[in-house]
Amino acid sequence: MTFTITENSLVKDIVNELPKTSDVFKKNRIDFCCGGNIPLSQAVAQNMLNMDSLLGELKVVFEKYENAEKDVEVWTESDSNTIIDHVISNYHRVSEEELKMLSPYVTKVSRVHGDNHPELLKVNELFYEFKKELIEHMEKEEAIVFPLIKQLADGTFENREEAINKIVELEKEHDHAGEILRQIREVTSDFELPLDACGTYRLVYARLEALEGLTFMHVHLENNILFPRYIA
Repeated sequence: MTFTITENSLVKDIVNELPKTSDVFKKNRIDFCCGGNIPLSQAVAQNMLNMDSLLGELKVVFEKYENAEKDVEVWTESDSNTIIDHVISNYHRVSEEELKMLSPYVTKVSRVHGDNHPELLKVNELFYEFKKELIEHMEKEEAIVFPLIKQLADGTFENREEAINKIVELEKEHDHAGEILRQIREVTSDFELPLDACGTYRLVYARLEALEGLTFMHVHLENNILFPRYIA
């Protein structure tokens, strides 16, 4: 996948293709919602920005996305320590950042459009439940379970049953997170946008769907590649 954003790319098209670029535009005071139907060059001129610097910021977002979307099958041959480090860097840190950045958008959309679209109130409730659950889950993985797995891999941890029980707990938490995401998809009718959806509304749905994909890849790497090594 090649970085194809240029000074002629429309701001709205960039956000539609890669929703997390909205953070870059927000930081640089570029209106990507109502004023997004302009080329990047015009947005740069209006806000007296440096084109090379802005393209550099957008490329960083693109590369993070590209790395997170790489085929995880390559990890089947990797040692457990390498997989754990990869999960922390490419899923835990990325998920933490996205949950933090997406939160105000979800809140704003539910507050502004909740009266006409009550499903957004449920989306807001489910999102914050998911955020709390996932953050606590990742903290447990890093503080308790991943160190146990590393000790199992190194042959330095003798109580295998304790480690297996902890891994099974994580799998149950994965199931619960997946159920919350299923409910979000259900209540949004598979992220179908209403006719009156504004730019921020569209952004929230796009990023929620991307967060779902990121979480599924995270869980796949653990449930289907890492954990079976110890509980099969």
